[in-house]
Amino acid sequence: MSYNLYLSVILLAATCCSLIICYFCWKKRELPIVKSYGLGILASSFYTFGYAFEMISPNLDQIRFWLRIEYIGIPFGTALWVIMVLQYTGRQSWVRWWVVALLLVIPTITFAAHYTNEWHHLFYKSMTLDESEGFPLVALVKGPLYKLHVAYNYAFFIIGTILMIQMFRRATPRMKKQIAMMIIGSWGPYGFTLVYLCGLSYPIDISPFGFVISGIFYLWGIYQFNMLRLAPLVLQKVFATMQDAVMVFDMDHTLTSFNQSAIKVIEGISPKWIGQSVVQVFDQYPELLEKVVESPSREGRVQISSQMDTQFYHVHMSYISDTHQKPVGKMLLLSNVTETVRSEQRLLDNARQLSELNTFKDKMFNVVAHDIRDPLAVLVNLMELMEEENQDGGEDHREILHEMGQQIKNTFTLVESLLDWFRSQREGMVFNPVEWDLAHVVQSHLQLLQVRSESKHIQLVSEIPKDTFVYADKEMLDLIIRNLLSNAIKFTDAGGSIRLKANRTEDKMIVSVSDTGEGIPSEQAGTLLKETYPISLTGTAGEQGVGLGLTLCREFVRLNGGEIWFDRTSVQGSTFYFSIPTPAEASLVRPDSVKGEGR
Repeated sequence: MSYNLYLSVILLAATCCSLIICYFCWKKRELPIVKSYGLGILASSFYTFGYAFEMISPNLDQIRFWLRIEYIGIPFGTALWVIMVLQYTGRQSWVRWWVVALLLVIPTITFAAHYTNEWHHLFYKSMTLDESEGFPLVALVKGPLYKLHVAYNYAFFIIGTILMIQMFRRATPRMKKQIAMMIIGSWGPYGFTLVYLCGLSYPIDISPFGFVISGIFYLWGIYQFNMLRLAPLVLQKVFATMQDAVMVFDMDHTLTSFNQSAIKVIEGISPKWIGQSVVQVFDQYPELLEKVVESPSREGRVQISSQMDTQFYHVHMSYISDTHQKPVGKMLLLSNVTETVRSEQRLLDNARQLSELNTFKDKMFNVVAHDIRDPLAVLVNLMELMEEENQDGGEDHREILHEMGQQIKNTFTLVESLLDWFRSQREGMVFNPVEWDLAHVVQSHLQLLQVRSESKHIQLVSEIPKDTFVYADKEMLDLIIRNLLSNAIKFTDAGGSIRLKANRTEDKMIVSVSDTGEGIPSEQAGTLLKETYPISLTGTAGEQGVGLGLTLCREFVRLNGGEIWFDRTSVQGSTFYFSIPTPAEASLVRPDSVKGEGR
């Protein structure tokens, strides 16, 4: 057997290696990069297969036939290889239809020129037989289109090699082995072709033997380093239909793939991020970085904020294993649970509001009992006086009866007003602010509390001028003033005085209630205006109460858009202040927002 037959067998073996690789690619055909890689290998198999029979052809006609077989794949091999390199190096976004069309312009010209060469001889100027090696070989004189074909191939081979070298330099040690196999395997056919073009192997074209080298390195890479795992093991079709965001990392924590849903979650992510480390990918998401780096099979919830909104995601991290149950990567799954979290928050808010409303209801019942008890107690005292007068037959009998009648009317008015107000609150705390003359409101309460103040000889003085208008809820304002006056009478010694003033600031009316009582003890001052129930104190004449009046005052002042505070002096008594909006500032108070605060 002559050595041309040995060379032919070697080329057929190289063709078999190429077809084996094509089979592996066909099994993983769901991945775009495997398609371009497999088609490139298939193109090379036409070259090696045709040249194997060209070397044993006895005449020029058969050689021309096998050359046509070779040129089914030769023109398109480099274009397919460049597309594969772009995908392999993370430049998938460059592979667009117009880019592919431009890459195929010269290969299409080469293909057409070779098959029509006998008409124009622009690809081969001449074709003759050379039997100097002991068997017939074709001697070719290259034309201008052949030189264009060679220039095209080596120009793009250099570009592709540079891209892979750049990827090799920034890759992790595990990935460098794969990339090195790709570079060495790619240099096989191009390096051998370069030797032939330089005349070092003339007349035998050793270019097809480069595919033998390529086949060895590619197969080695497939079995040793799983080189065809150029994308995640998760199928692209599954990725396309998943609503959850999925990101896949190799064991070196390098991003290998992600689905379309991940683009909506991770800001700025693009195919250019393929090959970057997890530290770079999650630079703005430390919680996700921690979950990827730590042991998988971890679950949790993270909050991801963007310029438009804040979303909540359930995070699941797990290993990806090969057929031998060996971990080859990690998969991060992000499920959007924003609506669930917000529903839970709404339920918690509603529960809190219900609890607050229930507490408020209890407070109101206590304070109503307190407000009704005081005037009824006065009625009892008056009745006792009347009984004594009836027994003694005193001259002030008519005056006492008059006072008792007035007090009964005031008590009836108060009870009727409170009951009406309670009926209006059945659907929740209704905030209905209108314009009121503060002086008139204060005078009505001074009259209501006149009997109590006179029984202790306390002087009630209002220095609030008429036409002092405020913007507030009438029932709430009544309760605030009534409680502050009642407390002032309670803690003022006999013969003292209580003064009410109102001073307008830039946007509020500041109302003050000052007394000459014993002041507020230091140990009690911190609890008067707090959420907790204050301790009830006994008044200067033994008066009792439930201690909730100031708590309700604070709530009602806040609902009306104001504040409440006090000054205390152990000798000169105390002064309570509260602010209330004026009609000019009514637009600053928003009833809907007040109602929405859980009251």
